[in-house]
Formats: sequence, C-alpha cells, structure tokens
Amino acid sequence: MTKSENLMVIEDLSLEYSERVSLFRRTQRLALSRLSFSIRRGETLGIVGNNGSGKSTLLKVLAGIFAPDSGRIVRCYENISLLSISPGYDPELSGRENAILGGMLLGNSKQEMIGAIPEILDFAELNHVADQPMRTYSTGMRARLGFSVAFKTNAEVLLIDEILSVGDHSFQEKATEELTKRLNSSQTVVLVSHSLDQVALLCDRVLWINRGSLIKIGPSHSVIREYRDSNT
Repeated sequence: MTKSENLMVIEDLSLEYSERVSLFRRTQRLALSRLSFSIRRGETLGIVGNNGSGKSTLLKVLAGIFAPDSGRIVRCYENISLLSISPGYDPELSGRENAILGGMLLGNSKQEMIGAIPEILDFAELNHVADQPMRTYSTGMRARLGFSVAFKTNAEVLLIDEILSVGDHSFQEKATEELTKRLNSSQTVVLVSHSLDQVALLCDRVLWINRGSLIKIGPSHSVIREYRDSNT
C-alpha cells in the first residue's frame, strides 16, 4: 500500500448534542457540520481551530466514541487509539493494570502487554507509582501513561488531543522526538494542538475547522498562515 491511499474517508459528517442552558431547559447544539475530508495512510494530519470549534469532538467521532447523526466514515484499518489529557482509565486499577488493559483494547495480547510493561513504564517515567491506583495520578501522569501505551504498542492510527502539551519540558521533548520517528514510518497520526509551530513542524497537511465547519484543508504551512492571519 502506498502513502497516497486513504486510510479513512469522512463524508458529510454532522453531529448535534444536547446542552443545558438553564436548570429546566436544554437545547441542541451543532458540534460538527457536514464535514468531508480524507486521511491518507502514513500521513500526519493536524487539526486547528479556536476553542469550542469541535476539534476534540471530531477526534472522538473518528475514534468511534461518538456516533455521528448523519454522514459516514469509511475505515480501512484494524485498530485506532485516542490519546487525550483525560483518557478512559479505571481510577481504582493501578497504572500497570490500566496499561495492560489499554494495550489489549488496541489489539495486543495480555502476554504481549505484560512483556511491554517495563518499557512503557520507563518511557512514561512512572515506575515509582506503577502499582498505585490511577485516582492518585495527576493529569500529566495519566497522559504520559496513555501516550506511552499507544506508542509502545501497535495502534495503526493515533489520534492525539493536546497530549504533547502535558508534563514537564523534558517529557514533551521526548514525546515529540518519538512522534517524529513515527512520521518516518508507516504510522498514521491525527494531531490536535494549540501550538501552531508544533503543527507546522510535524504535520503534512492541516484541517482548519470553525464552529464545527470545515474552513480549509491543505499543506500545513499555507493553512496555518491563513489561520494565523484570521486571528490577528
């Protein structure tokens, strides 16, 4: 398979959700509106937009966590992983146990995950708290564990939601270096980040959305330039 082939095709995708506006009243809000684009096998696609534009919601739809109200997604891969600042861990299980379960959900066997645990914990810098319950972990620690599990296992598609901005500077550098290595392989990545410099450095193309609608998709530097201009 070549890099030009589409791994995912999104066609006319829309999503509404219910939003509370007062104690007794709710209203429907359009989160995503008729989005159509493709994700190419092996590329890194960045997603930019102002707060509330629908970036994180779009990643959850791509991951299969949310179902769209209309439109469809054509998927040509075996497994996918969403890395976010608040991943769906069991707070009562330990970091080690959550890492094993998380890797199994990505299609790895229990034995494979047990064997990978030392490397995962080393990379996440969490050996000292590996057997403590996840409820004792900080947001940065949870994000580091999620990043390490996904990058040390075999998720075919990585969806990354602001996770490169957590943790201390040294871990951010290490995570960015690991991601850069993946860009030279067959890994497919969709990256949401408020750091436009990071998106420009890492991404082949950028998708710009505003209030759930597609504004533009194209080469990273040209789309980011237009996006910066729109916010000045």
